[in-house]
Amino acid sequence: MIHSHGLRYHYPDGPTLAFADVAVPQGGVLLVSGPSGCGKSTWLALVAALMAPAAGTLVVAEQPLAALRGASADAWRARSIGFLPQALHLSAALSVQRNLALAQWAAGQAQDDGAITRALQALGVAELAQRRPAQLSGGQAQRVALARAVLMRPRVILADEPTASLDDEAAAAAVTLLLHTAQAQVATLAIATHDARVAALLAPQLPSQTSLQALRLLRSSL
Repeated sequence: MIHSHGLRYHYPDGPTLAFADVAVPQGGVLLVSGPSGCGKSTWLALVAALMAPAAGTLVVAEQPLAALRGASADAWRARSIGFLPQALHLSAALSVQRNLALAQWAAGQAQDDGAITRALQALGVAELAQRRPAQLSGGQAQRVALARAVLMRPRVILADEPTASLDDEAAAAAVTLLLHTAQAQVATLAIATHDARVAALLAPQLPSQTSLQALRLLRSSL
């Protein structure tokens, strides 16, 4: 779940962004849309406790984020948030398996090869475990990055521009993959995008009991 109220962020020597309130239940889907530069990535970073707001309250996965700082924020994020960034940030020097093991280490857990294999199998890329990122196609790399993001079975999955630079077929596959993965884990899914195709791709696939909400951001500041 994601609940926010009166959320604002002030860029050092820059504008202050004010975000509309949201109340997304566990297992719901939120589409954060708007043009480039309107604050979509900033909103995701606030939800992931990567940045602190200038004002307002934010509760994510039952955790009031104002109570988190430093190492406690890092540990909570590793357990509770699955982040799929636009730049996938797979370590080029490590195999796919070791990239996922790094996520377990970040969460303070011992390496669990069985969990890594199951995550890769669920995303259809188990056979790539010993390859390095340079040996993957774009679609394979995105699946590996998503497997890493959901390895710890997070309560919330955040995706930043997951369809950027993809053709229609690949964009549809990416949205379907995100939605089905979130549903399988009963995770709340938030997708930030400027791609108008995403809403049209999401709507027909949502079960009737799943909440779909929208947060539209504009290039405005206070």
